[in-house]
Amino acid sequence: MFFQVPWTRDISIMTKVAIVILNWNGLKHLRTYLPSVTHYSQGERIRVIVADNGSTDESLEFIASNYPEIEIIRLDHNYGFAEGYNQALNNIDAEYFVLLNSDVEVTEGWLTPMIELLDNDQTIAACQPKILSWARKNQFEHAGAAGGFIDKYGYPLCRGRVLDEMETDHGQYDNKAEVFWATGACMMIRASLYKEFGGFDKDFWAHMEEIDLCWRLKNRGYKIYFTPNSIVYHLGGGSLPYNSPHKVYLNFRNNLFMLFKNLPSRHFYRCIVFRMILDGLAGINFLLEMKWRFLKEVLHAHLDFYRALPVLKEKRSALEQKRTQQDHPQILQHSMVRYFFLHKKRKFSDIVTLS
Repeated sequence: MFFQVPWTRDISIMTKVAIVILNWNGLKHLRTYLPSVTHYSQGERIRVIVADNGSTDESLEFIASNYPEIEIIRLDHNYGFAEGYNQALNNIDAEYFVLLNSDVEVTEGWLTPMIELLDNDQTIAACQPKILSWARKNQFEHAGAAGGFIDKYGYPLCRGRVLDEMETDHGQYDNKAEVFWATGACMMIRASLYKEFGGFDKDFWAHMEEIDLCWRLKNRGYKIYFTPNSIVYHLGGGSLPYNSPHKVYLNFRNNLFMLFKNLPSRHFYRCIVFRMILDGLAGINFLLEMKWRFLKEVLHAHLDFYRALPVLKEKRSALEQKRTQQDHPQILQHSMVRYFFLHKKRKFSDIVTLS
């Protein structure tokens, strides 16, 4: 299943940071974004690794020819984002993992602020940098922006991004802050905790698996942080376009998976029932807009959620036995969807102050 390109570093020196890029037929992205990663990620205790999810393009030949210092882990087929990372990271020893999308350009000194955060506070499990748009350098990017939150019904939003509304970066979120989730586009996480918590839930395949993992960590008392002193630029939509029907399916299904597993008992039934209603309204909206494929994917997501209930019940039971924390200030106590659509609140700062 695995083949790892040999490397010449002294393996007696423990790796501090393993930067792991999960690749699937991403030759175009590797050509564009690997130069910044290799240039700004040098150090005796830093490793750059590409975990390949069964690519059929010339990605690996390109890396071997142009970046012989980069290690390669070959997976025998496409495991998806969640299990692809699990398979790769289980074979890497390091103090910290950095999960980095193949379409991210990093900047000088990007690793240091994140390393310092985790070195100085053992209760911080994971952190993320400021994520700006590669195409519009002064604008926050959808996947993570300045750190993630969720509302009371599980809808994700970010400091700098609410649904598809992106803010311009004026330094308004330039404070180190505890957040609810760190983006899988660029996340530094303690390797020991990633493995202890079982990594990403492979049943998610892709999308929201990082929110689920962060929620599990927070339910055990760990913190997730954002640092503005590290900056990266993300293209976004590299694996699935933002308007993809399949992405609609994954987001609706995985959000229900995440809620079922992690909600505290006293909010569980109310939240699940309201989400069903809200998802139904979303489906009606797709119907009125004649977006038939999107409507089909919402229905498909719900059917697969019902089919998964026996497994989800087992997962929830196991997690509840280990839970040490019920509530989190980073879960807004109102509906982001309501304030976005009914009250026309488009900025995170406008919505979060209402909580």
